[in-house]
Amino acid sequence: MSINSINYGASVLGQSVQYLNNQLTNLSTQLSTGVKSTNYAGMGVNEGFAIAARATLSNITAFGDTMTNVNTIISAANTALQSLSDIGGNIQSGASQTPQNLDDTGQTSAQESAASQLSAIIGILNTQVGDRYIFSGSAINTPAVASADSIMNGTGNLAGLKQVITERQQADLGTDGMGRLVLSQPSSTSVQVAEDTAGSPFGLKLNSVTSSLTGATVSGPSGSPAAISVDLGATNPNPGDQVSFTFNLPDGTTQTVSLTATDTSPPPAGSFTIGSTPADTASNLNSALNSSISTLANTSLVAASAIEAGDNFFNTDSIAIGGVASTATGPVSASTTLSGSGTNSLSSGFAAGDTITVNGSTIQFYNSSTTPPTTAGSAPNTTYVDLATATVSNLLGDIDKITGSSTPSTISGGVVTIHTDDASTLNITSSNPNALKALGFSTQPVTAIQPPLRVSGSPLGSATSLTSGASDTVQWYTGNSGPGSARASSSARIDTSETVDFGAQADEQAIRQQLQNIAVFAAFKTSPSDPNANAQINDLSQSIAANLTPPTGQQTIADMQTDFSNAQTEIQAATARQTQTQAMMQNLIASTEQVSTDQVASELLAVQNSLQASYQATSMLSQLSLVKYLPVGG
Repeated sequence: MSINSINYGASVLGQSVQYLNNQLTNLSTQLSTGVKSTNYAGMGVNEGFAIAARATLSNITAFGDTMTNVNTIISAANTALQSLSDIGGNIQSGASQTPQNLDDTGQTSAQESAASQLSAIIGILNTQVGDRYIFSGSAINTPAVASADSIMNGTGNLAGLKQVITERQQADLGTDGMGRLVLSQPSSTSVQVAEDTAGSPFGLKLNSVTSSLTGATVSGPSGSPAAISVDLGATNPNPGDQVSFTFNLPDGTTQTVSLTATDTSPPPAGSFTIGSTPADTASNLNSALNSSISTLANTSLVAASAIEAGDNFFNTDSIAIGGVASTATGPVSASTTLSGSGTNSLSSGFAAGDTITVNGSTIQFYNSSTTPPTTAGSAPNTTYVDLATATVSNLLGDIDKITGSSTPSTISGGVVTIHTDDASTLNITSSNPNALKALGFSTQPVTAIQPPLRVSGSPLGSATSLTSGASDTVQWYTGNSGPGSARASSSARIDTSETVDFGAQADEQAIRQQLQNIAVFAAFKTSPSDPNANAQINDLSQSIAANLTPPTGQQTIADMQTDFSNAQTEIQAATARQTQTQAMMQNLIASTEQVSTDQVASELLAVQNSLQASYQATSMLSQLSLVKYLPVGG
């Protein structure tokens, strides 16, 4: 009989020892690495969650880097804005001082300070964070603003602000220095003041007239060009009687010339002498009015002209300018109705069913007062306007809503001016071209003049229109000003489904308004020998001081800082959420992949003990021999 050998590796004991060895190896690896396995297969069924958690952690790291960069940019922007605000306050304080004393250069110390601060402002607006110009909108590789020298003095064949101010002043004063007004005596007892050209944006514009002159007939402004008439008739006024003329200035402000009848000769300032006859009195009134208007033109008008020239140069909004449209009583005003035959309605009005198309959107008219009445419809992308109540002002408001203009459209001196932030898109047509013409727009489509604006025509004192200076004038803002908000010009993703806007543009209203007024203040210069010089600079200084406080509803630097503060609040909230998520994901990964060293050490000790016992059993078995089981011979 033969005895087969025992295969140790295939035996139960051998397999047990091999299993224990593998266990010992795995536990030793876990103890040294701190993780369950060196490969995904050994991690267990929850490893898929851990892989997803790692992807989330990677995103959180990227979002964190982005938020750090955005916070750096916002902090730099806020610092720059605060510096601008401080400079504006200092210049405003200097401009507010009275009186403003001219030196031999034709400027005041406050103006000279403004000139030096202008370079600082431009340096601030060209601030870089890394390789990004933070006030250039989406054009982050381009400086936001041209140099101070280019802006003020021009470069090459491109005109600067000083030249634009000089040209505008000539156009506003006119060739005779009377502010583009024409004074005449249609009859021996009457005086008339008229604008020189209908629809011209230059010079003084007639606003209103009031009178307490005994026996006098006062009318206007009416006609085209607009005119005001004062007819004394057959009766002389009494001493103390007064007539007042209010004028619109180019910058949107008004000034009033009041003349009081007196029996003193020569009359004191602001008066006219009552003559022996109404004809003599009318002649005296005409002389006094001529002198007063000349003074107004060469003082307040000069200052207002410089302010408006600054707007022509700096304002990146585009405009479409209509001419004067005659109505039953005069040029178009804010209260002029869009239909009807009243004393203040369009000479050719709109009718129910007529439409105006603005940049592809429709304004449609209806009339609730007709028999039978018409009503508003409900077509998409359509604004409905009731002719029974709507005025020119209402219509311009509806147009502004469609264009999204940051500057409201205006009616001044019978001139309708439509503003838009994007010259390339403005396009207005109407199914009733005669009504559009009655608003002052003789041709359609109505399009915008590309800014900056320059006086058109020669001689400048006789010019009647503005033209685009895009090809011959310095473009002060050199960044991007495309459609959409300035904040949205730079955007960053700070979470899976959240972005934050942090863009800024130097042509935003708050910044542009401050830069514009400080530059005009620094650029304006007069002759110290001019008898009107002090009045000019005092009027200009008062306007600059007022303009450096934005009116209610207009963007301020504080508004911009609030926007950035809100963005930082969003970032802080996202950071807090992501910190919590990060902790959760790290815990998930740890529970899935990591091991407890105490537990592994305990298990390792148990396996070592089991393995030692197995080896002892194996050793004992290896010493077994058949001889030990054979009987002792006998």
